[in-house]
Amino acid sequence: MKIKTSLLALGLSALIFQGPAQADSSAASPEELNDLEIAHVAYTADNIDIRYAHLALGISTNPEIQEFAKTMIRDHNAVNEQALALLAKLKAQPQDNFLSKTLVANSEKLVDQMSKLRGAEFDKFYAENELAYHKAVNGLVENAFIPNIENAEVKSLFKAGLEIFKAHEGHAAMMVKKVQ
Repeated sequence: MKIKTSLLALGLSALIFQGPAQADSSAASPEELNDLEIAHVAYTADNIDIRYAHLALGISTNPEIQEFAKTMIRDHNAVNEQALALLAKLKAQPQDNFLSKTLVANSEKLVDQMSKLRGAEFDKFYAENELAYHKAVNGLVENAFIPNIENAEVKSLFKAGLEIFKAHEGHAAMMVKKVQ
């Protein structure tokens, strides 16, 4: 399972830092996305993690996995609500792009794979996936998004969100050790 998760992390990192050909944007890399495209990627990434968490709640009987999944749902929903409120205040709409579309497509494959697992096998995969996902997305936010966000309020929201999601990464790392 560790090999699959490592491959997932490498694949997500490659996706994040190279990405496929884009359909809606002139951006060729995450660093070139505009603020509204960045907002859409973040919203999409949050929703993907919420979906993974709902799957974990439906499949896992491990109390630690259950608690972590509830935390993911609560925290990612809260950040998304703040982001939507800020977009409404700015009278702006997030813009779909190559990266958000690819994240969704890849998440579909992972949901299909995870939904076939049960017991300790599911718990281990879920924990390892959460660690890899948070590492990759946190790296993207910290190194590609925050330095390139132009709007100060959007940048502030991303910085606050990153603190929360780094805590998730640490929690996921502890969870991985417990389910080994």
